[in-house]
Amino acid sequence: MPETAWPDEFAERYRAAGYWTGETFGELLAARAAEHAERVAVVDGDLRLTYRELDERANELAAGFVDAGLVRGDRVVLQLPNIAEFVEIVFALFRIGALPVYALPAHRRTELRHIAEQTGAVAMITVAEHDGFAAAAAAAEIAAELPAVRLRMVVRGESGPGAMALHELRARPRPLPGPAASDVAFLQLSGGTTGLPKLIPRTHDDYLYSVRESARICALDTGTVYLVALPVAHNFPMSSPGFLGVLYAGGRIVMCPRPDPDTAFALIAAEGVTITGVVPPVAAVWAQAAPSSRHDLSSLDVLQVGGAKCSVELARRIGPALGARLQQVFGMAEGLVNYTRLDDPDELVLHTQGRPISAADELRVVDPADRDVPAGTAGALLTRGPYTIRGYWAPEGEAGAGVRAHNAETFTVDGFYRTGDLVRLTPDGYLVVSGRVKEQINRGGEKVAAEEIENHLLAHPAVLDAAVVAMPDTYLGERTCAYVRPVPGVEPPTGSQLRAFVRSRGVAAFVVPDRVQVVAEFPATGVGKVSKRELRAAITAQLRASAS
Repeated sequence: MPETAWPDEFAERYRAAGYWTGETFGELLAARAAEHAERVAVVDGDLRLTYRELDERANELAAGFVDAGLVRGDRVVLQLPNIAEFVEIVFALFRIGALPVYALPAHRRTELRHIAEQTGAVAMITVAEHDGFAAAAAAAEIAAELPAVRLRMVVRGESGPGAMALHELRARPRPLPGPAASDVAFLQLSGGTTGLPKLIPRTHDDYLYSVRESARICALDTGTVYLVALPVAHNFPMSSPGFLGVLYAGGRIVMCPRPDPDTAFALIAAEGVTITGVVPPVAAVWAQAAPSSRHDLSSLDVLQVGGAKCSVELARRIGPALGARLQQVFGMAEGLVNYTRLDDPDELVLHTQGRPISAADELRVVDPADRDVPAGTAGALLTRGPYTIRGYWAPEGEAGAGVRAHNAETFTVDGFYRTGDLVRLTPDGYLVVSGRVKEQINRGGEKVAAEEIENHLLAHPAVLDAAVVAMPDTYLGERTCAYVRPVPGVEPPTGSQLRAFVRSRGVAAFVVPDRVQVVAEFPATGVGKVSKRELRAAITAQLRASAS
């Protein structure tokens, strides 16, 4: 049994309770295609795929992937925008038991290389170019450096030397051996606190339980039309209830290339979208734009807001502005998901981040010594349950030693996951999120590790030390502020020079610090450590002063 698997006693308990049903993703799609053959499943611009067509395309790709040499257990780095091919590709990989590794469109060469190397990926699937990033060219460079990456596939645009176009892969469908429901189905990425992403292994059994319950809680059915407004590889638009929940319910998903009001509102009106999920900054823009929009948004019943805490002020504006019911969602790719329910009173919807999906979700709120705090007191959230992982995925041997050490810190000996969130529980079991335990900045839903930015800044020859903290921001909730001490005796770099330097290292745009302040010294704690608390207070006071 892998060290990250659920202990046998828990697995047996979850199966006996009906949480884990033994169904795989491939079997789920086949069942829905039989039940809703001619119902539209996916809309992407002018492309409209029925359930039958989606199932057929997934089968053709599955056969093509096998012909290209992919086998059960192979890892495939997938970096695609919100396009229909994403859905058929992941179901094709699910069918043969190969594991999609969900890179995000914002990732750049540094992150992609790390992901491919860490997973031992044998293939990369990208578009030729997206948002100015030459994704196919970056994949070619990575493959040249990592011999394990032997297949490159390009979905849209010129494939380039050594890569295959996706249409070239399609083959006549045939019966193929598939995975077990207890197998890992895919690897998601965690926005951790120590730099580059960690890998989250999700099985068919555990993830489909979350999908089914999310679909039930969100009252999805065949009339549901879901707008995939956030990047599709994020956990939120994938399963909370996301596109997987909608396909489970027999509804229709609509791919949205960008979440700006002009693009999203036009699709809501044209397709009769009934539900979608966004992060608070997008919700704020939508709430501001909706009253003057020329588009008919009357079909929108539910607007989910998650990824970061939704302020009460913003929560109050959403319903009147959009004519939709707000549903708060608080969850993590590692597992636990909480929802306010659609019939909850406004007080709960406005002031809490919901309650767990499952009666089997176990929560603890603890102090720094892991002692349970009194009811209603804020503390660190620990959780375990039928869809919360027991450890991050680690390569075998010495390569995985660092991850295994991290697992020992992040998971208790009895299997609780330390989420890093500070919360308090209401008497009726709802969570109110108050912050983070770890040095992680929530930049509009993107979890940014302070240490990762600091490491990039420290690579600059004129930087002696760097400390990155969160600063408040009306639009994103938090932005990143980097304090930098220059090397004595050299010309201090400017903030714009340092931001350009970090950008030049091939990182995602959200890793580039929003603000850089060059200082002579850092404030210190009583034991001589950098006082990030004082740095946060200083930039907060500075921003308030400049705004007054």
